[in-house]
Amino acid sequence: MEYKDILNKIAPCGLNCSKCFANSEGGIRKTSITLQNLLGSFDIYAERFSSFLPVFKNYPPFKVLLTYLTEENCLGCRKGSCLYPDCGVRDCYKNKGIDYCFQCDEFPCEKTNFDSHLKRRWIQINKTMKEIGIESYYQESKDFPRY
Repeated sequence: MEYKDILNKIAPCGLNCSKCFANSEGGIRKTSITLQNLLGSFDIYAERFSSFLPVFKNYPPFKVLLTYLTEENCLGCRKGSCLYPDCGVRDCYKNKGIDYCFQCDEFPCEKTNFDSHLKRRWIQINKTMKEIGIESYYQESKDFPRY
């Protein structure tokens, strides 16, 4: 895949937007829609099964979450808006005129507003992209889960 095409998949922070649960074209949304269609009117059966299989008492909140996953419609961080409300990368990369954080002379910085877990991932992803290149990073990571 070419660099310009990868820009539509890999966010400026390095996370794969196309694998985000909120991405309108992502596998999580598409699979959720398929599962929702396959389940159809399962509610009455879940209620019936819950009398002898207690796990089915969890079906109503599961259905709420599944519905949510089918309705998300983000186009990706470069085209849409990041669901992370305090993302510092969203505006920073534009102001710096770069495509990815590792391309900035201030990387790593404290502007991301990421929690410690995401910050560690962000640093590792960007170091890897810098070492092997965007195209190689995409090829190596495209089949792995985002989360």
